[in-house]
Parts: sequence; structure tokens; C-alpha cells
Amino acid sequence: MRFIISLALTLALVFPVLAEPLKAGAATVDITPPKGCPMAGYYSYRGAEGTHDPLYAKALVFEKDGNTVALVSLDLITTTRGVVDESRKLIEKQTGIPGTHVMISATHSHTGPVLWDGSPRADFLTAGGAKTAKDYVAELPGKIADAVKKAHAARTPARFSFGTGKEEGLAFNRRFHMKDGSVGWNPGKKNPNIVKPVGPVDPSVPVVFIETDEMKPKPIAVYVNFAMHLDTVGGLQYSADYPGTLAKCLAAVRGDDVVSVFTTGCCGDINHINVKSDKPQKGHGEAARIGTRLAGEVLRTFDKLLPAAEGPLRVSRELVELPLPTVTAEDVTTAKRILADLEAAKKPAPKFLDQVQAFKALDVGERLGKPLVVEVQVISLGDDLAWVSLPGEIFVELGLQIKRGSPFKQTMIAELANGSIGYIPNRVAYSQGNYEVVSARCAEGSGEKLVDSAVKQLRTQFKEGRK
Repeated sequence: MRFIISLALTLALVFPVLAEPLKAGAATVDITPPKGCPMAGYYSYRGAEGTHDPLYAKALVFEKDGNTVALVSLDLITTTRGVVDESRKLIEKQTGIPGTHVMISATHSHTGPVLWDGSPRADFLTAGGAKTAKDYVAELPGKIADAVKKAHAARTPARFSFGTGKEEGLAFNRRFHMKDGSVGWNPGKKNPNIVKPVGPVDPSVPVVFIETDEMKPKPIAVYVNFAMHLDTVGGLQYSADYPGTLAKCLAAVRGDDVVSVFTTGCCGDINHINVKSDKPQKGHGEAARIGTRLAGEVLRTFDKLLPAAEGPLRVSRELVELPLPTVTAEDVTTAKRILADLEAAKKPAPKFLDQVQAFKALDVGERLGKPLVVEVQVISLGDDLAWVSLPGEIFVELGLQIKRGSPFKQTMIAELANGSIGYIPNRVAYSQGNYEVVSARCAEGSGEKLVDSAVKQLRTQFKEGRK
């Protein structure tokens, strides 16, 4: 017996147990709704008349030493907590991946369906098409789970490489200091009263390329992240907007089997409108221009990709309580009157910001003072790569703070992930006002609480990975 134990110890020292290889798989599932489904993105009912290009759920699954995660990107306006929770349950049941290891985000396409969640705005936007919208949401978790199931089944030994490009001139801060001392929102092209942008942009284009680990590797997926609103197409046809063009361009170069997983970075105050130019910037041509140019930068970044270092796969999440903005009983009464006027199509229609305030007041009032509880999730691989989820349309300044505070070489932030509460401005914006602040369902300082949670988790994971 002693000899057997001694031999086992000797073999363990001479032939140490090798860590399991990193595996990855990717898949795509069509999630385009039927014709006639109410469309999201604005403050009026729009029934879809057809499909310009399909909407997809794109899933990326990777596994290391028995730990498995899934990243899912949806060509949709947002994610809801209900859809995320149900999707996670199905994914865990069908694949064994823990629901808490699944990150589900939306690209924020304004040419996709309303995700009905029972809120006053969702009810208003689905007038005449409520059943179609409800049926779509009921079926969506199954399709998301199907994408993850297919990606999970496709796992194969893989290698990751990464790099960060820089695309300047596509994204612009849409909030401006004006000559009258106010802060304007989308003040219009060539507006002579514009002084300067209120804040920065984030021109970085993080890229992760995943391929099979073999002599002649085959591409599996390209993960791309960029901080810019998706509202370039317009119209009444379903469209993935500029990420659709990005995917087509990358497939033309890397092959049709490659899955392009695009996630939107922190862009609550960022869009594609160049106010210094008088050229129109709307329609499928504009989406094609942006997607093609972004693809060009991704392909340039391919020339400088570095192999991701071997290391553990880690996952953490924190539920964060966010305070509510002040909404009075009078605000709620006024909001109900405005909504009644909208539903009756009363002329003249209530002013736009009054509509925005009305839906916000109804949502916040229904909570009876109960704070919002949202999720911040962090997934990391080795010392190089980290992914962060944030639950809304996040001001770019907050995303930049997270990146500065992260110890990882490349940190990617997916907004509108694992549920969304709408706009989340940075602290200074609250005193400046205008659309995003009027719309925000959370109080001043909420964004900074999300930053603190993300940075804390990033630093903890980095430290644990080095033990």
C-alpha cells in the first residue's frame, strides 16, 4: 500500500495534472417577430410592415476547468428582468450552465419589437397589437435558450485573442452646452446656438476573436463592443441596424460560419449625429456606412491581436439597490391626465418632455418608494479579459470610469444587460436636466453606485485569479 501511495505521489510530481483546455462554441437563432408586431424606440405606436433584415439572438459559450459561461446579444431595444430570468431557467435546465453565469444584453435596435412588460409605456406602445407583443415576449426565452443550447453543443477546444481598435468620427455626445446657459439634447444640425459638447465619447473598439485550437484553426466568433446608440435606420421594417452590416462584412472576410456577437457599450448620451455637418444621417444607407466603417476598424485590429493568457474563468454578480427620483402625488395625477390625452389622440399633443415625465412618474409612483434592485455582473478570463453587465442606458462617463478602474488588460461593458431600468445618467447630469434626466427612473448617484460595484468585482476577480 505504501508503495502505491509513494508511486502516485511521484507520478503527480513528474506528470502534473493538466488543466482542462479552454473550449468555446457559438450559435445564432432568428428572433424576428411576425409582421404587425408593435415596434419599440419612440413614444408612439408603430406596427411593423415587414423585415428589412432579420433580428438574431447570438450566443457565445466558453468553458474552462468545468466552469461555463454564456454571453448572449439580442438585436432588440432592451432586455427585461422577466425575459432574463425565464431564459436563465431554461438555459440551466437544458445545458447545466448556471443561470447566474449567463449575461444577456440588447444592442438597442429601434427597429425591433416592443418587449411588453406591463409598464404604462409598453401598454401605450402596443395599442392595437398587445396580443402579438405578449406572444412574442412569451416565446423569446425559448429562442434565447435555444441559441445557448446550440452554442453549448458546439463547444470545441479554442483559443482567444484580443485587441482594442479606435474609431473616431462615428460617435458624438448628444448633449451640448448652449449659448443661453442651458444643456441641449439633440439640438439639431448646424445649430448656431451650440457652444460645445457636454461630455466625451468612448472611441474604443474592443475585439475578441475566438477560433478552434488546431493546426489549421477555424473561426468560431468575433466579439465586438462599441459605445454608440442604435437609431440610424427608422421606418417600419425590422432591422438589426448597423450591427447587421458589421456582421455581414466580417462574415465576408472570415467566412459565413463566424458568429459576430455585437454588444453596445455605455452610450446613454452618445449617438451618431454629427451636428457640424448638414448631411442627412438616417436610413439603411447610414446604417450600412457605420457598420462598414466599424468593420474596417475591427479588421485593422485583427492585425494586432494578442493571444489571451491562460487563466481561470470567473463569474460574480451583485444586486445593487438604487434610490428613486422624487415623484409627488401631483406628478402622478398630471401623468394620468397626459396619458389619457395621448390615448385619445387629443390635439395639440402634450409636449414631448411632458410625455417623458408622465411615463416616468407612473413607473416610479407605482413603486411606492421601494428602491430599484438591479444586477451588475462580471465575467473574466485570465488576467486579460473581462466583461461587465450594466442594467440600462448608461452615460459614457460612467463606462469610462469602470474601464479606468479595471485591472484587466481589456474590459468590455455591455449595457442594457440582465434587465434594464432605462437611462442612468452620471451625477453631474442631474442638475443639467433634459431628456435623459427627465426619463431616468433612478435618482442622482445611482450610476456611480453601479461603477463602484463593477470595479469592486473586477478587482476582486483579478486578485483571486493571481492566488
